[in-house]
Amino acid sequence: MQIDIWSDVACPWCFIGKRRFERALAAWEHRDSVVVTWHSYQLDPTLPEHYDGTEVDYLASRKGMQVEQVRQMFEHVSTQAAAEGLQYDFDQLVVANSLRAHQLLHHAKAHGVADAVKESLLSAHFERGIDIGSIDALVAIGVQVGLDEQELLAALADERYLSSVHDDIAQARELGVTGVPFFVFDMRLGLSGAQPAEVFTQALEQARTLSLEDAAADR
Repeated sequence: MQIDIWSDVACPWCFIGKRRFERALAAWEHRDSVVVTWHSYQLDPTLPEHYDGTEVDYLASRKGMQVEQVRQMFEHVSTQAAAEGLQYDFDQLVVANSLRAHQLLHHAKAHGVADAVKESLLSAHFERGIDIGSIDALVAIGVQVGLDEQELLAALADERYLSSVHDDIAQARELGVTGVPFFVFDMRLGLSGAQPAEVFTQALEQARTLSLEDAAADR
C-alpha cells in the first residue's frame, strides 16, 4: 500500500498527526506492506525567510486574533502534543519560512532518509527552538542522519529541489487539499487532519479492502 502524506514543517498538527498515524501503523498487521512518501505543503508561503517576532506575535497579526486567544490555542495544541509524547515550546519557537526545509526533505527523500529528516525537522521547530530557515541548522540536521555535508550544501545553494517542492504543492491543489496534514491511501482514499489513531486504522483497513476488491474484479 502506498500512503502519501502532505504536511508542513511549520504545522503543529502535522507532528501530532505523524505520531498518531505511526501509532496506528505500528499496530496494523499489514504494516510491512506499507510505503510512506512525504510531500511538501506550505501553510503560509508568504512568510518572510525570517520573522522578527514570536509565534504569538505572528499568528496574532496574521490571523487578526487577540494575543490571549493565541496563547490559549497554543496551550490546547501543546496538551494534545504532550499526549503523543511531544514537548512543544512555543516560547522558544523561531518563526521562519519552511521552503528551504522542504528542499532538505526532498534531498533526504532522494537518499532514502526522508522520514528521519521529517522527524528531526518537526522536533527542531516545535521542541528545540531551532531555526528551520537557517542553512547551517538544516545541514546539521541532514548530517545527523548520514547525508553528505558538501552535497547537501550544494543542493540547498542551487535549489535543485525547489521545483519538486512546487510540484508537491501543485499536486495537493489538484487533489483539493486545503489544509494539512493530509493523508492519501493508494490514491483512492483521503483523510484530513491529525485524526485519532483508531481513525487511521479504519482508513488502512478500508484502503486495503478497496485494493483487494479491485484486484478481484481484475481477475
